[in-house]
Amino acid sequence: MKVGSVSCGVKIIGAVSEAEKVHFRILNRKDGLPVKSAYIDEETGDTVEAAEQVKGYEVEKGEFIRIEPDEIKKLKMVSQHTLEIGEFVPAAEIDARYLEKPYYLVPADAPSTEPFAVIRDAMARKKVAARSCVVLYQRGREVLIQPLGKGMVMTELRNHNEVVAADAVFEGLKDRKVDPEMQEIAQLLIDKKPAKFDPSKFEDTYEQALVAMIEAKRKGKKPPKPAPEPRTNVVNLADVLRKSLAQEGGKAPSKGPGTAAKRKSA
Repeated sequence: MKVGSVSCGVKIIGAVSEAEKVHFRILNRKDGLPVKSAYIDEETGDTVEAAEQVKGYEVEKGEFIRIEPDEIKKLKMVSQHTLEIGEFVPAAEIDARYLEKPYYLVPADAPSTEPFAVIRDAMARKKVAARSCVVLYQRGREVLIQPLGKGMVMTELRNHNEVVAADAVFEGLKDRKVDPEMQEIAQLLIDKKPAKFDPSKFEDTYEQALVAMIEAKRKGKKPPKPAPEPRTNVVNLADVLRKSLAQEGGKAPSKGPGTAAKRKSA
């Protein structure tokens, strides 16, 4: 990694793992044996072996441009083994929609430890992230680098054209005037549920249900009962907010016009 004339060796280590995910094989329902996928010629129905397969880009319906493996190979980039920092951006301005896949950065060797720490701590104090480009799997990737504890985290960025513009999605939404009393109750409810961002408490309930079902079938037991579907009946939002706040030990403001304004001025 290089910032101006300051450089240090770094190792890139994957920050996510699929090891704990449940993976399935496809079986033949008749004999229970695994099956494998195959490419079939749409016209003849014959199986096309790997040596006879070639990529194609459809330019018109049924009209393809063939792309040979060697042509793709020439486009792939060879790593220059240099993570050069192009610019720094305020951490507060990072748009989470563009963050894709994280990696850890650590010093590659003992001589790199000090310059690595200097760059990391300076970024932390200035509250900035570094933007750079790196070759991963023979493709150039835009990345963002941020200090994280004793190391750093490097995150692949999505391209701008991969992110759907929020305006295009929210365009049809109409502004709705919110009742001040309900807004105040909602704010009081938020105040009753402070917490820190702690991913260790996150649960993949679908994955847990899969594991429980597999374990039950392995032991010859009935699978666990599915979770009840959420109620969809129409409710009074104000009553729901008051009830939720009461369950958290809070007290809703008195009903009546101008209540929120009076509490504010007080």
